[in-house]
Amino acid sequence: MSADKQRLKVVLCWHMHQPDYRGPDHSDFQLPWVYLHGIKDYVDMAAHLDNHPDARAVVNFAPVLLEQLDDYVEQIEEWLVRGKQIKDPVLAALAGPGLPRDQESRRELMRACQRANEKHMRGRFRTFHRLTDIVNMVDEHAESSEYLNDQFMVDLLVWYHLVWMGEYPRVNDIRIRSLEKKRKGYNLEDRFRLVEAIGDLLSSVVKRYRKLAQEGRVELSVTPYAHPILPLLLEVESAREAMPDVSLPEHTSYPGGEERSRWHIRRGIKSFEKYFGVRPKGCWPAEGAVSEQTLQLLEQEGFNWIASGQQVLHNSMSQSYPDTAWPEQWAHRPYRVKDGGINCFFRNDGLSDLIGFTYADWHAEDAVSNLIHNLESIAENCASPSELVVSIIMDGENAWEHYPRNGGFFLDSLYKRLSENKNLELTTFSEVTEQKLPIHNLDTLIAGSWVYGTFSTWIGEKDKNRAWDMLIEAKYMYDQVLASGRLSDAEVRQAELQMATCEGSDWFWWFGDYNPGETVSDFEKLFRRQLEHLYKILGEDPPEYLSQVFAYGGGDPAVGGVMRQN
Repeated sequence: MSADKQRLKVVLCWHMHQPDYRGPDHSDFQLPWVYLHGIKDYVDMAAHLDNHPDARAVVNFAPVLLEQLDDYVEQIEEWLVRGKQIKDPVLAALAGPGLPRDQESRRELMRACQRANEKHMRGRFRTFHRLTDIVNMVDEHAESSEYLNDQFMVDLLVWYHLVWMGEYPRVNDIRIRSLEKKRKGYNLEDRFRLVEAIGDLLSSVVKRYRKLAQEGRVELSVTPYAHPILPLLLEVESAREAMPDVSLPEHTSYPGGEERSRWHIRRGIKSFEKYFGVRPKGCWPAEGAVSEQTLQLLEQEGFNWIASGQQVLHNSMSQSYPDTAWPEQWAHRPYRVKDGGINCFFRNDGLSDLIGFTYADWHAEDAVSNLIHNLESIAENCASPSELVVSIIMDGENAWEHYPRNGGFFLDSLYKRLSENKNLELTTFSEVTEQKLPIHNLDTLIAGSWVYGTFSTWIGEKDKNRAWDMLIEAKYMYDQVLASGRLSDAEVRQAELQMATCEGSDWFWWFGDYNPGETVSDFEKLFRRQLEHLYKILGEDPPEYLSQVFAYGGGDPAVGGVMRQN
C-alpha cells in the first residue's frame, strides 16, 4: 500500500456556541459575549481557514448563537440608519451619543470594560491598561468615579472594543487601525465608525463560513436548537448509567422529553438551513451528550454522524468488553451502536485538551511540533492508520484569549503544517463516512458527555438539581396550559420558544459552588427571569420561589468557567 494511502486521518472540529444572553421576550442582551466573540474569534477562525486553502475542518454552530449574531446585525443596522437604540448596554454606551449619568451605572459600565484577559488583552495595549488601572482605583474608592468625565468613559469604551478585536480586522480594517493609532480623545465620529466596523464584521460571519462550505473547505454541522442536554430531557435517570450513585432531582423524569427533544432537533435543522442554505449531515449534540435513545432520534431525523467524548467510549467499551484488551487504536475508530446506522466519532481528549489548556503557554512552533509528534506516534503504533480517525474537538472561541495574538501564530502554523504533512490527512467527518472505512460495533452506549464522560456538570449537585425541579415544574404547567387550548397559535409559538430557552444546558453548567460567584449570579438571576416569563406567557402566576436566589457559587474564577479540563 502506498504511503499516501496509509495517512492517518485527522479531523479538527471547532464548536461555536454562546448561551442565549437575551432577557425575557428577547429584551436587552444581559451579557455581551456573542458580539465580542464575533468580532474576535468567529472572524479570525474563518480568516485562518481562508488563508490555508489545503486545510480542512468541521465547524459546528449552535442555532441560538446564529440567531443572536443576526439580532446584533439587525440592531446595528437600525442604529446606523434610524438611530434606534441598541439593546446591549455595553454596545449601546459605545454607540452613544449619550452616556449614563448616575454614578452607579457608570461604575457598572467601567466594571464591564474590565472583562478581558489580563495578559494577552489588557496587558498588550498600554493605553487600555492605564485606563483599567484607573477603574481599579475607583473600585476601591467608589466616590472617586465622580471625578471621571465623559471623555474618560468614551476612551475606555472605545479601547475595550479595540482590545476585543480579532487579528484579522486589526490588520485589515483601516477603521480599526486608525482608531488604535489615535490612542485617546475619541469623538462621536470615532464611535460611529467603530460600531459600523463591528456591524460589518458580525454580518460577515455567516457569509464567510457559508462560502468556505460551498468551496468544500469546511464542513458545517449543528447542535440542537437551544443547546439542551438531550439525554436528560429524554430520561433523567440516564445520568445513573455513568454515575450509579448520583443524587437526582425530586422529579426524576422530564415530561414530554422525547417531543421536546425532537422539537430542538428539528428547529435546529430549520435554523441551520436558513443561514447556510443546506441541510446538515452531522451533529455535535450539546456538550457531546449522548445516549442510545439520543442516537436513535438523531438518526431518525436524518443525521449521518455524531461526535462525543472519549470517556463516553471508554465507559461503553468497559461495559461491552470488560475482559478484553483493547488495541491502541480503539479510540480512533468510527463506531455504530447496536444495529444503528448513525456513525459515531469520539474526541481524543488528550490532544484536544493540549490545545485547550496547555499549548497557550508554549511557543507556537513547539506546540504544533508536539501535536504532530503525537499524531505521527499514533500512526506509527497502529495497524492500518488510514482506517483510523483522530478527532480533535473543542470550542472555537474560548481558548484563544489565553494565546498570544488570539491564537494567530498557533493556528496559522497548525493549518499550514498539518495540511503539508505527508503522514497526516486533514479531513471532515462526512468525507470519512463517504470513504466507507471499517465501522466497528458497540453493543451498548453508556450515556454521558465530553466532560468526564458523565452529566455531573449539569445534574447531581444541590443547586443543579433545584434548577431541574424548577424547570420540570414549569414544564408541567406548560403542558397543562397547552392542553387546555386557551392560547392562540402565536402564543403557542411564543411559549415553545420560551420553553426552549429555559431548557438550555448553560444554566445548569454554571450552578454549583465551584463556579465563581459573580458569574453564577448572572446566570441564576437570568434563569429565574426566563422561567417567570414562561409562566406569564402561559397566563399563570409565577411561583413565589422564582423571586428567591437559590444558587450563589463562590469558587475560584480560574477553576470554574467556560472551559473545564478532563
